[in-house]
Amino acid sequence: MTARKKELDQTLKWNESGSEMIALWRSESGHPPPRRVVAADDSMKADAAYRLACEGTALLWRGDFQNARQLLNAMARRADRRPVKSAPMPEGFHLHRLARSQRSRILSMLLIPFDPGHVIRLRRAPDVREACLEAHGESDLPYVASLRELLGIIGAHEWRKKGVFIRELAERIHPHYGVFSPVRGEYLELVAKAPLPEALKSHSIAFDIGTGTGVLAALLAKRGIARIIATDQDERALACARENISGMGLEEKIELVRKDLFPEGRASLIVCNPPWVPARPSSALEHAVYDPESRMLKGYLEGLASHLEEKGEGWLILSDLAEHLKLRERSELLAMIENAGLAVFGKLDARPHHPKVGDTADALHEARRLEVTSLWRLGLRPR
Repeated sequence: MTARKKELDQTLKWNESGSEMIALWRSESGHPPPRRVVAADDSMKADAAYRLACEGTALLWRGDFQNARQLLNAMARRADRRPVKSAPMPEGFHLHRLARSQRSRILSMLLIPFDPGHVIRLRRAPDVREACLEAHGESDLPYVASLRELLGIIGAHEWRKKGVFIRELAERIHPHYGVFSPVRGEYLELVAKAPLPEALKSHSIAFDIGTGTGVLAALLAKRGIARIIATDQDERALACARENISGMGLEEKIELVRKDLFPEGRASLIVCNPPWVPARPSSALEHAVYDPESRMLKGYLEGLASHLEEKGEGWLILSDLAEHLKLRERSELLAMIENAGLAVFGKLDARPHHPKVGDTADALHEARRLEVTSLWRLGLRPR
């Protein structure tokens, strides 16, 4: 099935002014097209809009674009008033995720119509063509998407232009839409200061598994490793990494390969920063945080021994947040390592310093307060 055929299968249908309407439906979060749609304009009140959205009725906006943004903010304030039942972990985590999912679904009910070429023909609408082109590619058909998702695309476009300054590189990394931004600096600090394995002196090759923006591959190159093979299975991530690596002039040292986990061959150092929380993601961006049943973590550990050079090391970069959420025990991680024929050579720890650590209103604050990010130095277990 072609990509265009898949797109045409996702259509939104509604009645407006006595006529049946149809348009392509876009949802990066994977939400299905709403079953009920009504046209809405500047006369729509926030209470009525919120009630309709909670009932599953989407609002296709026909009024002023900036008024739609104000209405979305008003709906968000109402959604945030909904009480969330407190409970011990892990039930508290699952209730929190459910509440966030419900909030996202409600706020995604305010829809914006697009003409071909990502053009919005509403009063005071911004020019979003460049931002949408980065997220979706070319579009020669009209479509409908949620305003909330559009604002995320616009925000990602601004992040991409501005970039994130990485102190350890003295460079800016420019994340693309749908690719996790390296805003949590503690894991970069760990990779920058961890002692390099002796095996690199005779075989200076490293693998970066799940490269994302390419930031860790670039950091390994800056540390003097002659050749790095960076893998990712997501085309957006590979395009992002390619742009960042090219911008730093590291193309000759870093090879990008589309692969799930390991490339062919062996390396003296194999680095992986898998998603930290074993839960199901609800959007493309969340794949960098949530890993159902620890698929990537297990795949990395189980395949590490067969791809490591003798006396080489695997660096597993992992937060213990899942342990504080009662989603995984430390004993489970240690058992995975042992069952994979690996030994722990050492461990470097760092406390995170992102804004949520100090947010006492966050439902997961206690777990975040205790969180530690670690770089586990793993190697082949002596026989």
